Amino acid sequence: MSIEKTAVDPVGAHQKQMYRIGAVAALLLGFGYIIIFPLYAQVGAPPNGGEAWFKYLPGKTTVWWAILALSVFTDFLYMPVAFALYLALKGANRSAMLLATALVGLFVVLDLAVTWSHYASILTLYRDYSTAADDAHRAGYVAAANYASAMLTSPLEIVYAIVTLSSGILLTGFVMLRGSFNKITAYLGLVTGILGIAALTGLSMTIIGNAVFAMAWLFFVGYGLNRLAQE
Repeated sequence: MSIEKTAVDPVGAHQKQMYRIGAVAALLLGFGYIIIFPLYAQVGAPPNGGEAWFKYLPGKTTVWWAILALSVFTDFLYMPVAFALYLALKGANRSAMLLATALVGLFVVLDLAVTWSHYASILTLYRDYSTAADDAHRAGYVAAANYASAMLTSPLEIVYAIVTLSSGILLTGFVMLRGSFNKITAYLGLVTGILGIAALTGLSMTIIGNAVFAMAWLFFVGYGLNRLAQE
């Protein structure tokens, strides 16, 4: 793999330090995907509806809490990656990279505030449901879980959790075609973005493909940022 020396801003010590931080964050994100994939495979696809969730969760809560904790941690890692990419590519197209960085930041906010907050709500409600002393309290917990489940299965959730981030990666991929990363990294970003937008169809193949290509893209981004930090 080689890095093309086009449209690169003069790099100072502080900027190189940001490249190193972004590289580490990107690689940690890639490894985070590798860990999360088998965890999802272990618990299987989540159901729809509060009562269905409570029947599905016995014996799986520990894995789900692990998925939630790892996902929240990796969400935060996207910010140093986005900022490092902005510094590396702003010379190629500042406006596009500002928009891409804003989309990544919006994804982090929405994913933490909506996606993982609702998953945490379901897990907490299930814990309380399991210890409830009467049917009236259990019914209340089921009703609350119905709301959280409805949010997680709505088309809007796909926009929050997949399309927003993928749009930022897609824009970054276009800029990478002219910037300081090799073409493989750029094309991985483009495919990741296209599959993420296609996830609006709800097809599992597009969702899984988006995650796989995002993981590969992050490893290449980590490599590219590390090379820039050493130049």
